[in-house]
Amino acid sequence: MEIWINPACSKCRSALTLLDAEGAEYTVRRYLEDVPGEDEIRAVLDRLGLEPWDITRTQEAAAKELGLKDWPRDAETRDRWIAALAGHPKLIQRPIITADDGTALVARSEEAVREALSHSKR
Repeated sequence: MEIWINPACSKCRSALTLLDAEGAEYTVRRYLEDVPGEDEIRAVLDRLGLEPWDITRTQEAAAKELGLKDWPRDAETRDRWIAALAGHPKLIQRPIITADDGTALVARSEEAVREALSHSKR
């Protein structure tokens, strides 16, 4: 299992605390330093079953500068959204856990972290 985190994020720290309490084996990826490329983002989106706009933090300064709220949310602009996430990783919602069974979750709640754990124990 891998977890994409921003160490400054309280939700990320809470997820790590829960993973540690459960004795989970995981790898930490500080995605602001080890920025995922467009292909990696596509792969995670596939695992999440989501679209790029679903994991975009639209209140971030970069989102406002790019005018993301006005971007269409459709197949034709999907690659543009993915490029924005790769170019501005702070826009990626966090934490994201990729479980051992091939699934992934945006783990912003204790329930989501526990669900990721259950997917990694199967």
